[in-house]
Amino acid sequence: MEWSQFSLGIVFILIAFVLPVIGLYKMFQKAGIPAWLALIPVLNTWHILRLTRRPKWWMAAQLIPFLGYIFTIGIYLEFVRSFGKTKFYQQAITAVAPFVYFIYIGFNRKDQYKAPSRMIPVQGPRKLIREWVDAAAFAVVAATIIRTFFIEGYTIPSGSMEGTLLTNDYLFVSKSAYGARLPMTPVAVPLVHNTLPITGGRSYTDLVQWDYHRLPGLGKVKRYDIVVFNVPHNDTAMADAPGRDYYAAVRNEGREAVWARTKILTRPVDKKENFIKRCVGLPGDRVEIRDGALYVNGTKGNTFPHQRIDYKIQVQSGFYLSPDYTEDNHILYKGTDAAGNMVLEMEQETAAAIAELPKVTAISVFTEPRGYIDGSGRATFPQHSDRYPWNQDNYGPLTIPAKGMTIDLNAATLALYERAIRTYEKNRFEVRDGRYYLNGKPATQYTFKMNYYWMMGDNRHNSEDSRFWGFVPEDHIVGKASFVWLSYGGDGEDGPSPYTTKKGIRWERLFRGVGALQQ
Repeated sequence: MEWSQFSLGIVFILIAFVLPVIGLYKMFQKAGIPAWLALIPVLNTWHILRLTRRPKWWMAAQLIPFLGYIFTIGIYLEFVRSFGKTKFYQQAITAVAPFVYFIYIGFNRKDQYKAPSRMIPVQGPRKLIREWVDAAAFAVVAATIIRTFFIEGYTIPSGSMEGTLLTNDYLFVSKSAYGARLPMTPVAVPLVHNTLPITGGRSYTDLVQWDYHRLPGLGKVKRYDIVVFNVPHNDTAMADAPGRDYYAAVRNEGREAVWARTKILTRPVDKKENFIKRCVGLPGDRVEIRDGALYVNGTKGNTFPHQRIDYKIQVQSGFYLSPDYTEDNHILYKGTDAAGNMVLEMEQETAAAIAELPKVTAISVFTEPRGYIDGSGRATFPQHSDRYPWNQDNYGPLTIPAKGMTIDLNAATLALYERAIRTYEKNRFEVRDGRYYLNGKPATQYTFKMNYYWMMGDNRHNSEDSRFWGFVPEDHIVGKASFVWLSYGGDGEDGPSPYTTKKGIRWERLFRGVGALQQ
């Protein structure tokens, strides 16, 4: 059975927020305070901290990405300690499954609340330190398990998915939707991705590497899912801009200039930067873009209500859009085309409204013409303009590799698939005297070992995606975007954003399933 993104969000909310309340209700009764306080988020945490005599600022610390996991579990550990649950296994159960243990404590008649003044006194500073270390260790272990196998937070850093997902949308990403990927780089600092906070530097060592394995999931990647994945080209990265395409920088600046400018990093698969895009092509699909429109297996692909598209507007003299109008309708001015027509980036519904305005004589989708090659160095995959003169709006067709698919080895196919053969599937590939050799043996064909996917951003003219760096191997898939738990306007992680001029929390997006945000 396939689970929808919204269903996964509901399951997570049930486990993380609803089930603990059942036990908390009875635990509050035992503590002698009104049980209904347990039903109110935030307020129930306030009273737990009051009952355990812990600092109230712990509540604010829960909002800190990643560290919030630790503080939340730490609060739970302190509360069960006030019911006498101080043994190792009791603390471990609380850290891993508080929603179950709260119910047990609440409904078990023998477990009663002990105010801090009536608790068994700590015997010496060593025991106090050990208890704090144990509690912190349990919290870190529990948070790591949740983050690795079930669900992880992710922040939209840029506008490539505008306006479906907005810059500074905070998402939960389901690892179980496609099956959790087991760690491939196991020796790492918990709860951080690839860079240490504050001090910088690598958060892992690649001296120990495990092969790719994935647990069974609730479903498989489906066409048009919004997916978080490790971006394939990030096996080599630049320290001054770790999310940028190193290979594009080398093409534009030259290898020597790039290496002289910044430190060069190498990264294993699961420590590459995370990207979020829409999966528009599945293994074995034939994808093509014609005048900006996606085609999959010869059929025109879906468009989405909030997807942003560039339009050219032909207008009469005196046409004017006020700054308030453009801001309220999220219209971005992109300049003019060769004929002097205004180019605006906006959603489809907005374009329909613009077409009805006085002095607008024509409106159409703005695309790069077939055969146009961007001279800025923003070359499309496979960066072979002589053989494949494609651009972002007129691209393909090409076939996405599927596990078990066999191709002939020749110059045309190698331009498309050599990186997959050599880098992603770890084969030794050589060309000698006009003949091809795989792992030392002559070969005329190749059969793929993995499935691959084609990812594209909804904001097609502002997205670094598969059109520029190619296929996403299955071992790079992290999880499925589930729901937004926080969203606010302001600058993104990548700097000032033209899409987030209004500051403040976007209340209408909080706790919305990703599926609902696409309607």
